[in-house]
Amino acid sequence: MRCFSQDGAGFQDYDFSRLTMAVELREELVTAFIKRTAPGAGLTSLNSTNVVFQMVRHFDRYLATLTWPPRKLAHVTVEHFDGFFDFRTTETLSAADDLSQLKLLLRGAGVSEGLAARLASQMPARVRNEGSKQSYSRAEFQRITAAARADLRAAALRIRDNRELLAQARQSEATDSAGGLSARTRLLDYVDRYGDVPREPRLVGVHKGDMFPARWVQKIGPVREIVSWLHLTIDEVGAGAVLLAAMTGENPNVIFKVPSAHHRADGYTGQTGTAIVDLLKPRRQRRAHMNLALSDVPDWISVPDQPEGLSTRDELHTPFGLYVLLHELTARSRALVGGGRLLIGYAQSGGHGTGHGLRALNDTPVIKRQGENWGLVADDLDEAGNPVPLPLRLELLRLTHIELYQRPVAHTEKTASTYMVRNRGNADEYRKVVAQALNDEADKARTRGRVSTLTAEDLERAQVDPGKVAAELGLKEQTLKRMIAGELDTVMAACTDNLGGSHGPQGEPCQASFMLCLGCECARALPRHLPVQVLVHDRLSERREQTDALRWARRFAAPHAQLADLLAQHDATAVDDARADATEADHALVGRFLNRELDLR
Repeated sequence: MRCFSQDGAGFQDYDFSRLTMAVELREELVTAFIKRTAPGAGLTSLNSTNVVFQMVRHFDRYLATLTWPPRKLAHVTVEHFDGFFDFRTTETLSAADDLSQLKLLLRGAGVSEGLAARLASQMPARVRNEGSKQSYSRAEFQRITAAARADLRAAALRIRDNRELLAQARQSEATDSAGGLSARTRLLDYVDRYGDVPREPRLVGVHKGDMFPARWVQKIGPVREIVSWLHLTIDEVGAGAVLLAAMTGENPNVIFKVPSAHHRADGYTGQTGTAIVDLLKPRRQRRAHMNLALSDVPDWISVPDQPEGLSTRDELHTPFGLYVLLHELTARSRALVGGGRLLIGYAQSGGHGTGHGLRALNDTPVIKRQGENWGLVADDLDEAGNPVPLPLRLELLRLTHIELYQRPVAHTEKTASTYMVRNRGNADEYRKVVAQALNDEADKARTRGRVSTLTAEDLERAQVDPGKVAAELGLKEQTLKRMIAGELDTVMAACTDNLGGSHGPQGEPCQASFMLCLGCECARALPRHLPVQVLVHDRLSERREQTDALRWARRFAAPHAQLADLLAQHDATAVDDARADATEADHALVGRFLNRELDLR
């Protein structure tokens, strides 16, 4: 049976003929499998259908252990169903997952009434492995990305040098002397044209007739090494997938299928490069199609602790630079194999039986193998004080990205929160990030300064001699009079020059958020603004308890600190009185302000 992925780009064949169960039962399970994997049945990827088929194979192994196995679906009993769970419990921690898959397969498939009732009852609880959902620390995250970048830098240098050598040879500019160089250029030309090495049939032995690398090729080196002169290996493509996952936070299936087709939103202007690619996440159903913008902006999470040592030309520290490099290095491979996938490399074997050759990256084991090849170690030591290997998994890179950036990636805020709540591995790291963000925002608030204030005494003097007070404040007399009359009020202050502020072009009306008035040189706070200032300060404090800590720090810590400085200029009694005297209009104004209803859009 052949199943196609939802996007039609891939397929998987499932061979039920190898099952040892009775033919009638096998045919009934094939029918149930067809219903389970049909469009609209809820399975949206080949990985999902693989899980169902593997469960059927496990069920077949279980039935083979029985003295009197059932010969048709109607003969499958509750004892068989529960016995399968006991059988898988001895082999894996995911026995409850297998039982759940069997339940979904058999539901509505013509089972006995007793088994139907069992399928409708509660299933055994799943055993959760807390360690499997533990995110990486920032140090571990940086070690992973550093190893991936090292592999891709070496690959880029190798492929570019060999392309240059091949170009020179084809133009007869390189020395075509006898010996290794001549053979090398011949091989380069062949690898570029065919993505393989010259082969010849074996004439004798058990492999008679099979194609093997030509003898003169074997003298130069292994096939994998020779093909990698001009093409990425599948392991190096895995390093590219690791960096894409680290920088974008997308899940593995989306990363594997990142397309080579893209739109250059920057218009090739030489400014901030941006490539927009179309992604598909079937589990999102009607929102499955989405865009991913890859910009030429450094990824701050994985930048080294001493970024001054990082070259501004390093293409592997921005999502856009990474995408463009991968697009360049896989261009020839893609031309040979066809298709629109970005991540293509040479593999000697594997790939669900596809064997050696250029192919798209589809295997999670490739990522795991890369982690082992890199020799990554975790921060924590074992009981004996020895280093512990660090498992490399794209889903953990996604979890770490979501946690460190504190924003959803291709899912809702609620789902993102669920991801982070499940993670128990990085609470200390997260607290450090929040503390650093709070310190940074407090520093910004001090750098921006605070809004100038007019006291009640200043207003009294202005009634007597407005010209003198205006001169002291650096204002025109007419501006001072309009400010006192309330004609220049914004929300928490009055604006003395709507055309001359630092938050927009000179001579044009200021369009900045009223929150920026707290640090603007054109703003003046009068006593009548105190109730609104107190209310905004209180609301921001409330949001601190209701909003994610890192998001609050980045959005509200600076204005909260500026307001705290403003309120500190008044005694506690004046602040309490202002809070009590706030009118319904003041509360409504603050509500609209914090809901961004007053922003220009």
